[in-house]
Amino acid sequence: MTVVGVLALQGSFNEHIAALRRLGVKGVEIRKPEQLHTVTSLIIPGGESTTMAKLAEYHNLFPSLREFVQMGKPVWGTCAGLIFLANKAVGQKTGGQHLVGGLDCTVHRNFFGSQIQSFEAELSVPELTSKEGGPETFRGIFIRAPAILEAGPEVQVLADYPVSSNRLLNSDSSVEDKTENAEEESKVIVAVRQGNILGTAFHPELTSDTRWHSYFIKMSNEIIEEASSSSLVPAQVGTSHNQPSLSDLPIYQ
Repeated sequence: MTVVGVLALQGSFNEHIAALRRLGVKGVEIRKPEQLHTVTSLIIPGGESTTMAKLAEYHNLFPSLREFVQMGKPVWGTCAGLIFLANKAVGQKTGGQHLVGGLDCTVHRNFFGSQIQSFEAELSVPELTSKEGGPETFRGIFIRAPAILEAGPEVQVLADYPVSSNRLLNSDSSVEDKTENAEEESKVIVAVRQGNILGTAFHPELTSDTRWHSYFIKMSNEIIEEASSSSLVPAQVGTSHNQPSLSDLPIYQ
């Protein structure tokens, strides 16, 4: 049976494990650095990103999580997990938080607003449909959700969501001013893949549709098979050439 690690510090890790179980895949809870050595792929679930970061720091998980990503092992972050995996995050609480990094993008922590502004929406997911079949849309559940404002050239966009130009322009002053192209900038990115990293701003684990979990499992198997068939150390397929060394990743504010 395939085994997938699920970071179980806080948030919806039980829901991910249940979704994996429906696919005949065993999900194991990961809370300590040494437990990462027992799995070949990892899901970082949604939750409260600041709380998760504090708990990860308390358990000294960040060095091991960064190493896991750097080694090219498959990782999927949902909502707060997406924030963890971004190279840069904006809109954070005072003092910022540590990030794992590896995904060449800028994420806005609470782009869609507070808890009461949570929502559901049908997302066009052509890549998911081509690989997993089923409907051409996926119902995304956004709970205090982040959004990707900018993505690097190696990042594959899997889903986006329309927003007003004003919201995009006012999201954060650290993002390059796009006033002249305001009418064109009418979408934010909500699902991506870059090499060994998958990221979704919404919560697939809270739906009965297991296609994202199936997509991640197949993606993981492909990466693991490629690594095992090669005598070379797995490449850092989820990192940018311009990314700072993982040991030097700063706290973004």
